[in-house]
Amino acid sequence: MVVGKLERLQKYLARCGVASRRKAEEMIKQGLVKVNGQVISEMGFQVEPEKDKVEVQDRKIEPEKRKVYLLLNKPCRVVTTLNDPQGRKKVTDLLKGVPERVYPIGRLDYQSEGLLLLTNDGELTYRLTHPRFEIAKTYLVKVQGRVNKQNVDRLQKGVELEDGLTQPALVKIRQSEPAETFLEITIREGRNRQVRRMCEKIGHPVISLKRLKFGPVDLGNLKVGQYRELKPKEIQALKKACHLK
Repeated sequence: MVVGKLERLQKYLARCGVASRRKAEEMIKQGLVKVNGQVISEMGFQVEPEKDKVEVQDRKIEPEKRKVYLLLNKPCRVVTTLNDPQGRKKVTDLLKGVPERVYPIGRLDYQSEGLLLLTNDGELTYRLTHPRFEIAKTYLVKVQGRVNKQNVDRLQKGVELEDGLTQPALVKIRQSEPAETFLEITIREGRNRQVRRMCEKIGHPVISLKRLKFGPVDLGNLKVGQYRELKPKEIQALKKACHLK
């Protein structure tokens, strides 16, 4: 009997655009994935893509015929999760005319806005969100009070949060007034609500937060709530940033 090329189940799910590889692993652990009618919950399981029938929540999964790469200017009060028990507006609700199933690369919290990348390229998503690739993300942050040089230095050197010391950040004061300060903050980590927690730690709670840049891709002048397809050179730049050919 001739056996075709085998592929790890979580990698196959990511390649099909179901989710990032890490999210796919969670779905497998939760018993949401079937192969040939059998629930699979082990991480080392391999499939033969040309032969095996793979389902997620009883929906047959196959590789997307077209890879899609989108840049969205996310508004405030929109969630980046694809299912929200509270019934709030989702980023995918803004993608009119996109037939492919796409998923956010990383997250922006409910109250944050700005650049959000979405794709059905699971391998790219996996690499851009994996800590070892240290992809830079830049934010424009308005905080309460006037931030002094000492606190800028604290942010740049790293602050101690409940989940450990943050990596050094690049911080610039864009505008400073007695009641509020605009900071430009660049980090290379992806912890939950990290920028907000960093600012709270130095005594300057965030008033508003907008992501301006993800790796080599800039938000530019895209209007809030609108999206566009990434240009080929932007896609190549993202792949190069995470060493993906």
